[in-house]
Amino acid sequence: MRNLAHIGRNIQIIRELRGMKQEALASEVGLSRQMISKLEQSEEIDEETLKKLATALGVEADAIKNLNVDKVFNNINNFHDQSVQNLFNPIDKVVELYERMLKEKDQTIEALRKELKP
Repeated sequence: MRNLAHIGRNIQIIRELRGMKQEALASEVGLSRQMISKLEQSEEIDEETLKKLATALGVEADAIKNLNVDKVFNNINNFHDQSVQNLFNPIDKVVELYERMLKEKDQTIEALRKELKP
């Protein structure tokens, strides 16, 4: 029975879940961005390349083949390298936005105080 999984699409999904650009993945495995793009369009990928991509993505090759979303998230959460630590954190972005809004509010209040002084 033929495997119906689209391996390249699964790689793309996992890469995007990791918040990783094609350029970063290419750099990790020693390929060009164009080659990563081509691989992501491929239904099948040779085992050696698949293992390299899996390692760079912090998942097992089977996770790519089977794309079990729960397993992928578990693997990603347990993979502690610098690229995972640099993932987009929405809470940090909310805090950053809130701090910027408070600073703008303080600046507005200060400007209004200056206008009110004789």
